[in-house]
Amino acid sequence: MARRRPPPWASAALKVLAAIVVVALVQAFAFKLGRIPSGSMERTLRSSEAGGDRVLINRLAYLAGASPQPGDIVVFTRPATWAADAPADSAGGLADVVRRFGDLTGIGPSHEEHLVKRVIARAGQTVACCDADGRLERDGQGIDEPYVFEDLPFVRGRLDCTTAPRSLRCFGAFAVPEGQLVVLGDHRSVSADSLIACRSSQPADSAPSPESCVRTVALGDIVGRVDVRIWPLGRLGPVG
Repeated sequence: MARRRPPPWASAALKVLAAIVVVALVQAFAFKLGRIPSGSMERTLRSSEAGGDRVLINRLAYLAGASPQPGDIVVFTRPATWAADAPADSAGGLADVVRRFGDLTGIGPSHEEHLVKRVIARAGQTVACCDADGRLERDGQGIDEPYVFEDLPFVRGRLDCTTAPRSLRCFGAFAVPEGQLVVLGDHRSVSADSLIACRSSQPADSAPSPESCVRTVALGDIVGRVDVRIWPLGRLGPVG
């Protein structure tokens, strides 16, 4: 007796389902496509409002004991301690269904909100600002950050860490705890990052203490590292 062949629509549906499963597995465990949600990483990465870069997020970058290093651009799930900056999620109906699909597959929007920033310091390192030239210091050494765009004002002798008011760049030494990272946006003056709550023009003895104002990111919240920009084609290439 001849075996009954499935109708063409069923065969096509199975192929589509198989493709979705493959893409979901790749995005969940290897490489995920992402967009840039805000302008906090300009000009390194453009937000949707500025042209909309699309990037490839490497989920394999920190396997086998590897961990994020200063200079890495990472994507992470918004920590609960950062929730005050998150917009209210009032989506329902079809939008909620789409997000649940994203939760399961890694394709499209999901209920988790992801942010992208640059790692400045990892556990065991100390960060502070600023040295005499207005540079961020890591372990007591000023670091050059050629990627920074529109930094906060700093003028030696007129608006620095000794003047009143003092530069908004300034904050006291902070030792990064075990399992945590300090992350900042390249568009330093507009970025809601690890240091946003520390920005104060008050003298050091009146400003928030780093222990109370620095917001860190746990290693467990890291989704992956941004390695490549894939869109638009004119900006295709590695991200650094």
